[in-house]
Amino acid sequence: MNDYLDQQNEWARRADSVQAPAAQAYSRLLTLTEQRDSGQILRVAQFVAATYNGTAFPLDPFILRTLDVDISDDMLLCLDALRWGRADLHSLVPDGARRIEAMCTKWGLKSDDGK
Repeated sequence: MNDYLDQQNEWARRADSVQAPAAQAYSRLLTLTEQRDSGQILRVAQFVAATYNGTAFPLDPFILRTLDVDISDDMLLCLDALRWGRADLHSLVPDGARRIEAMCTKWGLKSDDGK
């Protein structure tokens, strides 16, 4: 029983420790999509959209290979936070949902159902 509680405590510690760095990383990624314009940033926008609604905006994980290391490191931080499920990433940045929806419009990202 003690092993189970220790494991639960360790998972809670890991979830708590990734939350703030992931929020900062997500903010940096979202800001890139709002302020820059390149093929690499389009892939960042696709990632942000997928983390907002993975069903509507599926993502090929191989895009991580096509990005600058700093950007892909931020994405991995975000994925770690998603794994622990403490909060939706868009809720960790100011006005996240509105900004992501505007980003999708800016980049012409459409959900799989065309909306």
